[in-house]
Amino acid sequence: MDEIEINSLAEPELRDPVLIEGLPGVGHVGKLAAEHLVEELDSELVRQVYADEFPPQVTVNDEGVADLTCAELHAVTTAGDGPDLAVLTGDHQAATNDGHYRLTTAFLDAAESLGVETAYALGGVPTGELVEEYTVLGAISAADQKATLEDAGVEFRPDEPEGGIVGVSGLILGLGKRRGLDAACLMGETSGYLVDPKSAQAVLEVLETVLGFEVDFSSLEDRAEEMEEVVGKIQEMQSQQQAQAIPDEELRYIG
Repeated sequence: MDEIEINSLAEPELRDPVLIEGLPGVGHVGKLAAEHLVEELDSELVRQVYADEFPPQVTVNDEGVADLTCAELHAVTTAGDGPDLAVLTGDHQAATNDGHYRLTTAFLDAAESLGVETAYALGGVPTGELVEEYTVLGAISAADQKATLEDAGVEFRPDEPEGGIVGVSGLILGLGKRRGLDAACLMGETSGYLVDPKSAQAVLEVLETVLGFEVDFSSLEDRAEEMEEVVGKIQEMQSQQQAQAIPDEELRYIG
């Protein structure tokens, strides 16, 4: 196998397609969001990207059939007058800095072969604490994109995210800009400790507004309830540990 191979499975007819990237990252926000679009909307697998930068492993489906791990590009048809989508999903990012550049170049090549001229990278930005109200932060490849995203509720904060945007999401902006693509990154706030369906939904709600499509959030909301139960158990355990750590002398002065 070559270092990177792009397998073309279909040549769909898409209406002004927009690239949506959602690979694993903080809180799996981007991955959850991208997979939700593929699962809930009319989608077709059209490209597979294989690379030696991915872990040496295969995925095994419910029938026991194994396939070499890869990233996938799905053509997603939306209702209404808005653009269709080219959704990039996968279970892994590159293992090296050079690999991130080479893989992102391949992803952009595959997307442009479908007619993509606009791209949105999706991800999470860690807060280090549990989030009550989910804010979506933004970064853009050109200043004229800012107003539209702000109207959709996206916040632009000086020096955030701290340290910049790493991985494919960052390179979608950087390399996409050098190709002349209109590119933006939408980052949902998340604790960074757990998989975060609520943050993924917040990011998707921005995309709904900007691109003009609708998607059912029922399955994401169910997953969010499951995660809330996990968070509740963690908080209960932490409270118990804190109570046990309080010396007897201090307990006499409570109440």
